[in-house]
Formats: sequence, structure tokens, C-alpha cells
Amino acid sequence: MAVKRMDHIGVVVEDLAAAKAFFLELGMELVGETTVSGPWVEGVSALPGVVADISFLRTPDGHGQLELTTYRTPVATTLEPSAPPNTLGIRNLMFAVDDVHDTVERLKAHGGELVGTIEEYTPSKYFCYLRGPQGVIIALAED
Repeated sequence: MAVKRMDHIGVVVEDLAAAKAFFLELGMELVGETTVSGPWVEGVSALPGVVADISFLRTPDGHGQLELTTYRTPVATTLEPSAPPNTLGIRNLMFAVDDVHDTVERLKAHGGELVGTIEEYTPSKYFCYLRGPQGVIIALAED
């Protein structure tokens, strides 16, 4: 049997409310929220005493999901929250939007920062990298 689908991408954040507000402003929809703890989570994560709050958000088309997680215990750690776009590993989450300029302005109010500049990649179509919660790079392209 092959993979059935990619279910979601998880992002660990310090401030769950702020991260959730950022992605809701982007246009994602809140699907659900929960707190997890106990033996099964400890077993899966190898983190004794783990307690985590989770929010699930989905794209308006219903196909993409994002899991935002904050750890009450143990405290989350980080290696490099502002890693550049050419760092090995998962570097960005790509979203197609109606208007890159408008989206950037709205996300700036939620802590979003442009990595470089907004560039025209084809006539009247724009692309950019925006740093979002926990330094995750959000790629935005006009659809």
C-alpha cells in the first residue's frame, strides 16, 4: 500500500494564540483544538511528562492542514529560529493567495516580516518570503 495522503505539517510555537491569529489572518480555518498528555504521547514523543496544546487549521480548499503545537512541559527548545532560506531541512510553507501585497500588510500586524522583497515573477504575479511564527518562512505567491 502506498501513502494515502499527507495529513498535516506540524509547527512548534511558543505563543499558540499569536501563531493561530497569524494563520487565521492568512485565511486558514480553525478545525479543532486539544491538549494531549499521558502514556501514549510520552511513548510517541519520548518526552516524559509531556503536555502539549494543539490547534489544527486548514486551508479554505480543505486539502492542506497545519498543526500548531505549544509544549507546557517539557519546555520546547530551538537551534536557530531565524535560519536563512538555504538552511537544510523544512524551510518554508507555501501558500497561494489572491494579493501578495495585501496579505503581507495584514500579516505584518501579526508579527510577519519580509525576508527579502516582494518580487514580480511573471507579469502582474508576485512572490515573497515572509518570516512568521517561530521564524518559519511563509512563501506567498499570487495565484
